[in-house]
Parts: sequence; C-alpha cells; structure tokens
Amino acid sequence: MDKYGLIGKHLGHSFSIGYFNEKFQSEGIDATYENFEISTVDGIREIIDTNPELKGLNVTIPYKEEVINYLDFVSPNAREIGAVNVIKVVHKGKKTILKGYNSDIIGFTRSIEPMLKPYHKKALILGTGGAAKAVMTGLKSLGVETLMVSRSTRPNTIRYEQLTPNLVQEYNVIVNCTPLGMYPKVNEFPQLPYEGMNEKNLLYDLIYNPDETMFMRKGKAQGAVTKNGLEMLLLQAFASWEFWNSDTF
Repeated sequence: MDKYGLIGKHLGHSFSIGYFNEKFQSEGIDATYENFEISTVDGIREIIDTNPELKGLNVTIPYKEEVINYLDFVSPNAREIGAVNVIKVVHKGKKTILKGYNSDIIGFTRSIEPMLKPYHKKALILGTGGAAKAVMTGLKSLGVETLMVSRSTRPNTIRYEQLTPNLVQEYNVIVNCTPLGMYPKVNEFPQLPYEGMNEKNLLYDLIYNPDETMFMRKGKAQGAVTKNGLEMLLLQAFASWEFWNSDTF
C-alpha cells in the first residue's frame, strides 16, 4: 500500500488527512495518508527512513522554508518563492530522491484570479513566511503590485503601525497569511484600519477554520468582498496529487 503524509509541528487542524483518505476510499486507491508531527525539520530523515512505502509528503508550518535543505531537487517556482509544501518521494533501488514543489502558488492564484477587478492593482500581504512568499509571487504573475506587512522591521516591508485608511484604499486587495483568527483563537485578527475599507476592497484569508474569520467579518462590515482559504486548499490538494503521480515531475 502506498503512503502519503503531512509533516509539520502541530497538525490537529489538518485538512489534508481527511481529504486524501476520503479520496482514496471513494476512488478505490490502495493508499493511506498520515500526519507526521515532528518537533524539528530534521525529523523528516526518520520519516523517510522508516516509511519505505512513502510516495509523497505535504509540508506545513513551520517547515516550508527549512525543508529545502533536505531535498535533492527543487522546482524553479519553489526556488523563487523560497518555500516547498509538496515533496515527491522517488525510490530508485537503495537510493531515495526527494523532489520539492510549491502548490500554494497554484491554489492561491487559481482561487483569487476570478475575483480580481480592473481596480485591484495593488495588494497588502500580511505575513512574511513561506505562504506569504507564494502569495506574493502569485499576485505578481497576475499583474498585481504587492507590499508585505510585518510585525517587525524587515527589508521591503512595512509595519502594521504604518497602515492608514488611505493605504488600505490604495492597496485594496489584502491577503492574510498569518495564523491570526485560526481556530481556536477565533477572536484574534490583524490590526488594520478597517474603517478605511469599502466595497472595492477584497479581503482574502488563507485560514479556512472558522469559515469566516474576524478579519473577514470586520472587512465585510465595511462593504468589502471576502473569501476564505478552503478553495485554495482544495486546489492545492489537486496539485499535490499531480506532483506525486505524474511522470512529468
């Protein structure tokens, strides 16, 4: 039986395990999907060594960037982003080859593109991690100028304290790539000047649990269009399966 799985630090909220095991059962695929919680990224070595039937892994917080050092091949897209969230495990005799890809960019770009209007020319990206970098690359490919927002001073970013009502009107696409508002801390939200938002704002939250985060709710109260990350997750899952099972990759 083939095996697939997810590596990360805290996986209680995992969408993938339910999705893939249901897929395998409904489509008669002889495979299983497991969660592998590891305290450091180095734990991937033991997972590979002790699971010879493993064909693929998803990677989540906080290892999307660190895991690159353990891979034999990284796709140009993932290299540009600096983050990997899909690993194809190829067994060649006694040698195991690990190939890294990024499905965040595919899932996000396909999900947000139909929502973009001609006046959506600039975007704020909340967060600076691997998902945020994928979002930045995806938005740029769609012709949207981006600006990252961070809690601390970093190159080419601004801090939350620098955000103004005028700025959120100019950068009217806002993508939350932070865990703020994720279950169970559903009352948390990014500190933004929500009062400056209007019907031309598009708020996209990578979080999918709860269905509507406080970030989305506060934007919607000002007339903004909102969307959560569930469709992105589904599109990422489709892309993961392609990476794992296509001879092209």
